[in-house]
Amino acid sequence: MNITHFLDTLNQMFPDAKAELNYSNPFELLIAVVLSAQTTDKAVNKVTEQLFANYPNPIALSEAQLSDVENIIKTIGLYHNKAKNIIALSKELVDKYQGEVPHEREQLESLPGVGRKTTNVVISNAFGIPALAVDTHVARISVRLGLAKATDNVLEIEKKLNRKIPKEHWLKVHHQMIFFGRYHCLAKNPKCQSCPLIDDCKYKDKQK
Repeated sequence: MNITHFLDTLNQMFPDAKAELNYSNPFELLIAVVLSAQTTDKAVNKVTEQLFANYPNPIALSEAQLSDVENIIKTIGLYHNKAKNIIALSKELVDKYQGEVPHEREQLESLPGVGRKTTNVVISNAFGIPALAVDTHVARISVRLGLAKATDNVLEIEKKLNRKIPKEHWLKVHHQMIFFGRYHCLAKNPKCQSCPLIDDCKYKDKQK
């Protein structure tokens, strides 16, 4: 895979790719990304409008009743655990960080419900710190295009992408790869016939 060709192709296909989660500050982004696990951005956006209206900052959310938060987010998957996590992480933001979202990786990853992928999304989108988050879409197309192996775990895929793709492209290419996987190289019925990267594709079931 020629990385320059790969980046140029993504720029042509998705020149304006960006996060599809709705947020207006680092706190809202952090909460939205935690809620987005194993569900769609559209589903998250439907619940966060009311959630952020009721609890606009860490102090408000840290004092929320679990049942009230659950009632707002109950249409998304794993809502019970997610409600507990966002209340708990809000309490930690208040107790440890004066209500501010930290931009240090170790501090973010120590928060309830926050893993490496969430941390990468937050530090890159909220703070401009280069990071390339690997979700299911990024992992899938990395393997199909030969940028990683099918046996690689998420961290191994991230490290390989970081080595191959220049750091200044990480933020944008993360969103472009998500768009490529979400709207073009789908898990089922990928749009192989119209794919400009078909010649680089290693997917065993690709259709020319």
